[in-house]
Amino acid sequence: MKINDWNRIKVLTLLAVLAGVFLISSCETNPDPVEDEFGKLRFSFAHRIDGQAIVFDDMQYINKAGNNYLVNEIQYFISDVILHKNDGGELMLDAWEDIHYVDTDLENTQIYAFKDEIPVGNYNKITFTFGINEQKNQTLMFVNPPESFMFWPEYLGGGYHYMKLNGKWLDTLNQVSPFDFHLGIGQIYHSFPDSITGFIQNYFEVELPNSSFEMKSGQTLDFTIVLNVEDWFQSPTVYDHNQWGGDIMQTQEAMKVACDNGWDVFSIEK
Repeated sequence: MKINDWNRIKVLTLLAVLAGVFLISSCETNPDPVEDEFGKLRFSFAHRIDGQAIVFDDMQYINKAGNNYLVNEIQYFISDVILHKNDGGELMLDAWEDIHYVDTDLENTQIYAFKDEIPVGNYNKITFTFGINEQKNQTLMFVNPPESFMFWPEYLGGGYHYMKLNGKWLDTLNQVSPFDFHLGIGQIYHSFPDSITGFIQNYFEVELPNSSFEMKSGQTLDFTIVLNVEDWFQSPTVYDHNQWGGDIMQTQEAMKVACDNGWDVFSIEK
């Protein structure tokens, strides 16, 4: 056999192999694209009294102590939102930007769209910190309003308010008096109001009732977090504005009552 014939056979053989490879590859079914194994979560905040949206600046409400009162505005921080998995694991969301400010006068603050993607699966509850813990609650960490306006005076412990709930009530003289229902770091006094000997951290953990959920692939879940104002004033201790007065920032006993009552202030709607 001549050399040219051998070369011709090699070329034909190579072409046959290539044709076979092309035929096999063209018959294969393209694999399904890998599904996204994450979802997203978003909170919307609502503020109510006795189950109804608050009518601000209107003296139409009566608390458990019998105080007629109105609400002007509510401003507060939540932080350290944690999703608790059925297997006991925990996932803290937005761990690098985990402090969120809510203001009833600023609509854009009433949405908290978490940046973190949420792995698919079942979660049995959601918790968060009301306020800011002592490691994170540092003076001057917010340099711009509105968050910077929440500063807590340095001599009272520094950092920032957990909440400002401002309003008015009818006092024992039937006079309209302002109240600043403000929560933050408490003080221990040797001699009131000057000799502060220590500070008390009043932030607390909130466990949202009925907050279990399943996250599915590619899903965005929207939950409404409701702050129920009346619950600050009624359980387990009835809070009376006539007893505590209009300004409680330097009255740890009053702040303690308020924080103890905060256990059921928040609820969730899905």
